[in-house]
Amino acid sequence: MRILLFALCLTLILLQARLWLSDEGMREVWRLQVQVHERTDENRDLAIRNAALEAEVLDLKQGLAAAEERARAELGMVAPNETFFQVTPPPDAARRPGQ
Repeated sequence: MRILLFALCLTLILLQARLWLSDEGMREVWRLQVQVHERTDENRDLAIRNAALEAEVLDLKQGLAAAEERARAELGMVAPNETFFQVTPPPDAARRPGQ
């Protein structure tokens, strides 16, 4: 009986050691949990970005105001009845950045 009890205790200790100390045990579970959290955060960020892009696409499809705004900002569009003014700093201001 004593030998059987000793064998069962030894088996339990070996199984626990394998569970906690081996690379296939709890270390792997913890590593995978960290990866799941990282992927969840990444997916949330990408979902937010996708929602913003989807809203921009809908805005561009539905109205001309967004397309016009984008053309003005990116392409320098000026309407026929508008005057374009470009303001540049004086030449000596570029030499003295602290003032």
